[in-house]
Amino acid sequence: MTELYSSTPTALSRRTTLRAAGGGTLLLGLGLAGCRSAVSEAEAPAGKAGAEPKRGGTLTVAVNADFTPSLLFAQSAQSLQQRLVYNTLTRYDDRLEPQPELATSWQPAADGKAITLKLRTDVAYHDGRPFTADDVIFAVKNLQNPLRAAQLRSTAAAVTGFEKRGDHELVLKLAHPVNNLFDLFEFMIIADRHSVEDAVKGKKLNGTGPFRLTKWSPGAGLGFTRNDGYWRPGRPYLDAVEFRVVPQADALLSSLRTGQSQLSFGVPGKNLGVVKATPGLTVSEYATGGGAYYLGVNTTVAPLDDKTVRQALARAVDRERILEQVLGGYGLASATPWPRSSPAFTEAGRTHYTYDPGKARELLKSAGHTRLDLPLLHVNLPGETAVAEAVQYDLKQIGVRVTLQPTDPATAQKHLIAQTMPGLWTMGHGFAQVQPATLAVSAYPFNEAKNTSKFRSAAYTKAVREAWTGPATGARANTLRQRITDTLLDEAFIIDLVIRGSVQVSSEKLRGVTLNKFSSLVLDDAHLVN
Repeated sequence: MTELYSSTPTALSRRTTLRAAGGGTLLLGLGLAGCRSAVSEAEAPAGKAGAEPKRGGTLTVAVNADFTPSLLFAQSAQSLQQRLVYNTLTRYDDRLEPQPELATSWQPAADGKAITLKLRTDVAYHDGRPFTADDVIFAVKNLQNPLRAAQLRSTAAAVTGFEKRGDHELVLKLAHPVNNLFDLFEFMIIADRHSVEDAVKGKKLNGTGPFRLTKWSPGAGLGFTRNDGYWRPGRPYLDAVEFRVVPQADALLSSLRTGQSQLSFGVPGKNLGVVKATPGLTVSEYATGGGAYYLGVNTTVAPLDDKTVRQALARAVDRERILEQVLGGYGLASATPWPRSSPAFTEAGRTHYTYDPGKARELLKSAGHTRLDLPLLHVNLPGETAVAEAVQYDLKQIGVRVTLQPTDPATAQKHLIAQTMPGLWTMGHGFAQVQPATLAVSAYPFNEAKNTSKFRSAAYTKAVREAWTGPATGARANTLRQRITDTLLDEAFIIDLVIRGSVQVSSEKLRGVTLNKFSSLVLDDAHLVN
């Protein structure tokens, strides 16, 4: 694992485990930077020995969905480019310990209701303006704005005050302790406060990151050039990065096989076998579970307002078949959202709803139904369509006829946020790969206060709020997480199907690619070899 970020000499010369504040609310580490490693049968490209990195070259990334500026501050399938233009305050390593980025060190208050951040002093935006504490204050307030549709708005809203101690030290004051503050720090891009309205229109993205956005051709792709004033000396190695929108699976595969593109995270699972057999290409999996496919249920649409019907649907879907046929075996069939790396994961939860069409029919019958007709919205991309078709087939076997409603990614995301989904939908979700409480206070499908399923429960809200503001470790934390999991399984308003890590297809000539915990592409150390 290579060092990804430098910090102050003091911060890098020691490893300090900060004392837990607020009964374990902020149990955090400070140390050498880490990375999310991609793992495959062969070692990932980033880990292979090779020539000394040389500057130069253009990396072409094949993506299957275009940039959506209005979703710049939300987590979505269109977020891959975020970390090229923008930095964040901190970044998790593989052990979910925060590492320095624009923040060099931090100290929580004993009661968990404040944290002091020391910031880098050598950072400038692409337009030359120095980065200061005012930019962090703006970033927090920006995510508090409901117009930004940011999933971590609840955590940002817990910040109620700011105390500047010069341009590069800042105290964030909290209304109450939260144990996912560093989820916010990695999620929150530090955008230019003077041009934010231009940013959400796609006119100007001014950040502190390793690349500058130089071109956006709607429907075609994005162009980036090296930021020669980047605060990491000698980085990035690449001169330029191009994102090419290739929505058709066959064309995307051809782009990789012919060398027109050197990197993609959008190859459908059914094509990964072909990729693995292609000389010069490597398949790597980020196994920490950055996302999951799920079946969403609108609980205000009869008879889906009956949890017995929803439980029937949960038992009707063959998760293992979806894993093998749609994801090519990369991932984990699971009835809960938690990857194995999550402290909320249990094997009992994962296997709670096994494939049992007979039991599913019995449940439907007990609820007074033998046949149902329901609409199912899905994203009109190859992998997402394959999941929807698999669900459609399985539900048909228990007497539920499903009519598919293919929808473009941006429109589907807007329906998700606006809570205007039909009876059923299939999409992917994130946020289970970080602190467990984040899923239920942040992700649109699971949000206890306002979720896409329109599910409400006082017991669910109580468990989520206690898990969010309580300790991050220990018996009490485990009990609260289990209460959340039990509610998700019993109420089945979101029916998880398969946990999927990001699957990277890349040229063997490409080295040093990583993703952060929110699946944004990190290319600081990326380079091409001969």
